[in-house]
Amino acid sequence: MDLDGIITGFNATGKQFAVTFDACGGPGNNDIDENLLAFLQAQRIPATLFLNKRWIDANPARAGQLAANPLFEIGNHGTAHCPLSVNGRAAYEIGGTASAQAAVDEVWGNHQRIIALTGHAPRFFRAGTAHYDDVAVSIVRELGETPVGFSVNADFGATASSGQVQSNMMTAESGGISLAHMHRPKSGTGAGMLAALPALAAKGFEFVHLP
Repeated sequence: MDLDGIITGFNATGKQFAVTFDACGGPGNNDIDENLLAFLQAQRIPATLFLNKRWIDANPARAGQLAANPLFEIGNHGTAHCPLSVNGRAAYEIGGTASAQAAVDEVWGNHQRIIALTGHAPRFFRAGTAHYDDVAVSIVRELGETPVGFSVNADFGATASSGQVQSNMMTAESGGISLAHMHRPKSGTGAGMLAALPALAAKGFEFVHLP
């Protein structure tokens, strides 16, 4: 999750922080936390939304609405939500892509889907589980996208309580990137974010898109 070439922070101007949300797609993972998205819109908080191809295909109209909203940038969260590998290495018991070609396909299938959705290529990629190997990192960059990790794991794959999410987010530092999930509305993610983001703003943080 922390190899050369993976962006886990950025050079900030003042107390800037980037929030990102994954939509992982697939069985049980195609829902939408509409309360969270409505809060981001009401508070004018920009975010990068890493959408998996399966999630886009399950929610094409909503994905199109999100893509049309300038508050949100659409990132590539892969085609089948696999750890990005050239030898099949697994993460969290999820099998990784088994070859260089499979890694290319995992990136490129959703790259093309996002172009169809937004009219332009995604700038950023986050692998399923956020795990890569070093060759896969190079593949992402050669395909024209920047691999993105995180500095704050806010919700541990949407398994954390709202209190844990809030506590994790309050460790934010300038130039950091948070990782959370937007496809499990019954998790603690939304409530934790609704508490943490105003508290961070009160501490002087400005929320920005990934540069």
